[in-house]
Amino acid sequence: MALDLRKYVASIPDYPEKGIIFRDISPLLADGPAFREATDQIVKFAKDKGVEMIVGPEARGFIVGGPVAYELGVGFAPARKKGKLPRETVKAEYSLEYGTSALYMHKDAVKPGQRVLVTDDLLATGGTISATIDLVEQLGGIVVGCAFLIELTQLKGRERIKGYDTLALMDFDGE
Repeated sequence: MALDLRKYVASIPDYPEKGIIFRDISPLLADGPAFREATDQIVKFAKDKGVEMIVGPEARGFIVGGPVAYELGVGFAPARKKGKLPRETVKAEYSLEYGTSALYMHKDAVKPGQRVLVTDDLLATGGTISATIDLVEQLGGIVVGCAFLIELTQLKGRERIKGYDTLALMDFDGE
């Protein structure tokens, strides 16, 4: 019987600002069986897609994607913030509530035609994941799916990445 992963997510009201409920995955990461269950569910999703590479945005996408890549026996490529990668990169900008930000990947991180699963801890507005998908596609990769521990459904991030097969292990709508 699968674990109820929602029991391993702490909900912190009014963080980082009043009216926001922060969904903290730290308890899930700290519990070996729960972390394994979450990883195994994403691995199962990925196996059906012939995934050849995992890509995750900084920083929690590394935590989610690393064990998935290991279990699948494939590589992991990070999407990083400015100034974090030492070689030639590609860039994708995305909108924030106030302004823009950008993610970068090494130009050789994904090979043309490579089947990629994009992973992160949380799907909220979809900005970070849209930028990550853009990076993979700039490099000629094929995004065969996106996988998250949590989806905040009221923020409608899935609409921004429609057309991509998407897995969210848990969803929260504001409760």
